[in-house]
Amino acid sequence: MADKAEKGGNAIWETIKTIVYALLIAGVFRTLFFQPFWIPSGSMKDTLLIGDFLFVNKMVYGYSYASCPSIRIGAVGLDVDAKDLCGFLDGDNTRLLGGEPDRGDVVVFRHPATGEDYIKRLIGLPGDKIQMIDSVLHINGAAVGLEDAGTFVETFERQGPLGRYPLCENGPVGQGAECVKTRQTETLPGGTSHDILNIAYQRRSDDTGVFTVPEGHYFMMGDNRDNSTDSRFAKTAGGVGFVPYENIIGRADRIMFSSAGRSMLFFWTWRGDRFFKAID
Repeated sequence: MADKAEKGGNAIWETIKTIVYALLIAGVFRTLFFQPFWIPSGSMKDTLLIGDFLFVNKMVYGYSYASCPSIRIGAVGLDVDAKDLCGFLDGDNTRLLGGEPDRGDVVVFRHPATGEDYIKRLIGLPGDKIQMIDSVLHINGAAVGLEDAGTFVETFERQGPLGRYPLCENGPVGQGAECVKTRQTETLPGGTSHDILNIAYQRRSDDTGVFTVPEGHYFMMGDNRDNSTDSRFAKTAGGVGFVPYENIIGRADRIMFSSAGRSMLFFWTWRGDRFFKAID
């Protein structure tokens, strides 16, 4: 009986060690290489849709305190922030093995005020002057290139786990109707092109003052221009403001798969045309 109990105790201990080792390996992998990211909102349509699942490349920009994962599981009251784990790296706005992001990169970063993970497109580099004039982006006094790209059409229905309805240029529309937005192809200095969406003129975001990007910071914007909380709005007013270099987590390069349903486990709602889709 003693031998059986001892073997049982050893089996339990080996199982615990296996789980701990697996968690450690997963933690190191997530910290150093790739972090999974699930798109919860429509601020980057139509580049990224609600329900897109991707991995963020952390190696490309090097590492800072923001490279450490934040672990939040509300159901069990677990809330461990990246600063709790790697706060000793915070404060000097530098990175280990740091690489400079490029204009036009789709970047995941920590919100400077709330610490939440955001994903936007990098529009302004340090020293740039950014301004919106009559819905057109201007960088260092020059308007970016714009070409008509038709319309973006989706169904007006609740989307993703948060169950939000999309905003429509042809709104208001009823449940199940077509929701339409104007689409343009925007070309940034340096030649990066991507689609942007517009819904309606909004004074606060479509006509702004000049934002001069400070050294060591970046200016981020969503591709869904009229439905994005980004650097056009100060962090003290609920926006993002300028994003410090050390707050950058990594670059989004490729969508692994995408779910149009309320959960990524609903495989029958997966979008067949978005598997391993490159992010432009």
